[in-house]
Amino acid sequence: MTEAILPKTVSVFREGYGPAKFKADALAGLTVAIVALPLSMAIAIASGVTPDRGLYTAIIGGFLVSLLGGSRHQIGGPAGAFIVLVSATVATHGIDGLILATAMAGMMLIACGLLRIGDYIKFIPYPVTVGFTAGIAVIIFASQIGELLGLSFPNGEPGPLADKLTAIAAALPGFSTAAACIAGLTIAVILLLRRYRPSWPGLLIAVIVASAASALLDLPVSTIGSKFGGIPSGLPMPALPDLSLDLAIAVLPDAIAFALLGAIESLLSAVVADGMTGRRHRSNTELVGQGVANIASALFGGICVTGTIARTATNVRAGGTSPVSGMLHAVFLLVFMLVAAPLAAYIPLAALAGVLAVVSWNMVEKSAIVALVRSSRGETLILAVTFLLVVFRDLTEGIVVGFSLAALQFIHHMSRNVRITPERVENPLEKMDADTVTYRLDGAFFFGAVAAASAVLDRIADDHRNLVLDCHGIRFIDTSGVNLLAGVIRKAVRQHVQVYVVSDRPEMRQMLLHHEVPEHGVHFVPSFDEARRQIAERVRSSDPS
Repeated sequence: MTEAILPKTVSVFREGYGPAKFKADALAGLTVAIVALPLSMAIAIASGVTPDRGLYTAIIGGFLVSLLGGSRHQIGGPAGAFIVLVSATVATHGIDGLILATAMAGMMLIACGLLRIGDYIKFIPYPVTVGFTAGIAVIIFASQIGELLGLSFPNGEPGPLADKLTAIAAALPGFSTAAACIAGLTIAVILLLRRYRPSWPGLLIAVIVASAASALLDLPVSTIGSKFGGIPSGLPMPALPDLSLDLAIAVLPDAIAFALLGAIESLLSAVVADGMTGRRHRSNTELVGQGVANIASALFGGICVTGTIARTATNVRAGGTSPVSGMLHAVFLLVFMLVAAPLAAYIPLAALAGVLAVVSWNMVEKSAIVALVRSSRGETLILAVTFLLVVFRDLTEGIVVGFSLAALQFIHHMSRNVRITPERVENPLEKMDADTVTYRLDGAFFFGAVAAASAVLDRIADDHRNLVLDCHGIRFIDTSGVNLLAGVIRKAVRQHVQVYVVSDRPEMRQMLLHHEVPEHGVHFVPSFDEARRQIAERVRSSDPS
């Protein structure tokens, strides 16, 4: 196994791992497990599956993400970003389709990691990530309004946001005061603890308080027990999903969407961890680990696994030093499941909806949105388009269109930075000055800059004997840019002009020769002084050729 895809766990144990680090990792793992327990169930329920599948995902997937991944601090599990995709897949293809799509996405992620595609996925533009994260947050919150208010939908809750809001408005007469109070109590406890006791596990305490209030007051609210019959007190045996070819073809688009979002989400989370710790993750290793974790999660009946930014940040703040903390977080979740599974039946669904309401609010990067709006109209447009497409159309479509707009903006920006300027010669020979024109080329000469550059280069006068193209300022050149320069050189040679290409990059000569630049009449020199020297020699020898 090459170093580029070596799991960070191996690196950690190579460096030396002792009792002090294990103690720190155990405390961090316990802290993260306390946060992940209610969150995993809430995300599963919001995704249209039973709460136990969220726990299976966090236990199996979370353990393998840490064991095989490329980050020292990454915590894997079910993520709010997947709620929209998972719920749509379940509604269309059922649980079997979801499990098969999850396993297929895992295979795709492994392939992406082995092919080193992780080096490119992390280049998703910042306005796109902010926009789609905010869009997902809006959709998650909208999906929880029914549980927050205790509404019922006789024909089922619609998926698209506009239809969902219409259905919510129609169901408002069935508003449940008890459910709204439980949800409000949950949100209030979370916010108060975050303000006055930030080190306490606010999510878990809020769910416990809400569950106790619901049980003691005998409130008429839906609970995990009343809707799902509780959760099992152990893991199921692994089993293969339905491997039918027809189903695989049907869920292929969902699997691609799972893989794309999982790759983006996990690498963003790893980048956040790097920023907090000063470490550096291995992108391709992370994708391979995520892929194995998704396949294993599917075998145990779980849903999609990815790196989770909030739980990863919690792990770092709690003092986690290595992937062992993530593995221990999964072990602690398993212990909680074995010991406290019967108590989960008393958890009100409104309390879990309150947890997700807070999570969705935290997902919106408010300061980043303000900074983008203030800094650039172009980036504001990318942010807005991505956000609106994610909310009203489709998550994948939002990412693709947002990325395309960002690419066009980048091309436009780079094309405007191309400079082709006449260069003055200090103390030139009189004859040389009269017969020589010199241009300095700066910037990135690529397909986006060809039109602007050609408009300038085509105006170079043909009545000079020498043309000097100083290419030292070219930072990047693609085949379109090379073809442009080759065309200018060929045109000059046809007019019997001697062309001097000033560049110390050997590949510049090779690229121009590949584009059929004439061998005679073209001189490749490493410096501007060398070009002047050769021109001066021609002037002194009065060689008109």
